[in-house]
Amino acid sequence: MEFGFINALFLFLLIPLLIFIYYRYNSNKKESILKFSSLKIIKKTNVKKHVIRKHLSFILVIITLSLIIIALANPQIVTAGIQKGINLGIVLDGSESMAASDYKPTRLEAAKNAVNSLVGKTSGKNNVGVVLFETGASTISYLTPVKEKTLNSISLIQQGDGATAIGDGLSLGVDMVSAILDKKRTIILLSDGIQNSGLVSIEQATRYAVINNVQVHTIGIGSEKPVYIRDDIYGEPQYAELDENALKNISNSTGGSYFKSLDEQTLNEIVLELSSNIEYETELSTIRDWFIGSAIGLLLLNMYIIYGKYRIIA
Repeated sequence: MEFGFINALFLFLLIPLLIFIYYRYNSNKKESILKFSSLKIIKKTNVKKHVIRKHLSFILVIITLSLIIIALANPQIVTAGIQKGINLGIVLDGSESMAASDYKPTRLEAAKNAVNSLVGKTSGKNNVGVVLFETGASTISYLTPVKEKTLNSISLIQQGDGATAIGDGLSLGVDMVSAILDKKRTIILLSDGIQNSGLVSIEQATRYAVINNVQVHTIGIGSEKPVYIRDDIYGEPQYAELDENALKNISNSTGGSYFKSLDEQTLNEIVLELSSNIEYETELSTIRDWFIGSAIGLLLLNMYIIYGKYRIIA
């Protein structure tokens, strides 16, 4: 628990003073009773039986005052900012290697299906956008809370035949999720390749994400066996290569997690896990009203004890 105005807690110093004044008042009153009353009356009175009842009203006053002091200090607890939501950017690899058919029907289509599932499970308070990269990077869908717009944009993604510009895609994703303030910024980056194109290096894009307080989760799309793509101009076979170290460095540097997918089933499982464990920005929520309500309730109870049917006559 934290306090918005912690100096108000110094008012607790008044409570020992009030207790002292109450004690002196009762001591003087007791002396008056002993001086002017008959001892026979005192002997007939069961003092122990009525001591708690006698002081109950004052005890309630002290508790009520304590609650009011705490309320003045504005107590706050840390909660997840679910009400604010997050800015979620999907950065998707659309390079030539994503046409590999080890995922059904292709890596790109399997990734699109997984992303569709992720978008469908996100809260309506979240803004979601999509960036596609190959030789360069482009925004497919700008941040929006409207899922249908994002899903329609994803369905229009076509397989490319370009290289892999991970740095360009990541930096564009950082720009996108940083466009709307006061929300946690999160990116999920899916790639199956090695950076071999683009204007921005992976290291530069990662630093840019850190500076802008963007958390990046990375998913490496791979396979248990080498995946053939095509022959190069010299007739040598080319295989899809996954740069796991680069993806791990991105996630580690930005406070995210790295996952490796081996087929469409594991890819869907990874995305399902991410959708269930998206971290929200923490925020402080005041609980001052709880203390005010409790103080009012005790005040009403005290009034009933003093003036009600079972009132205390001190």
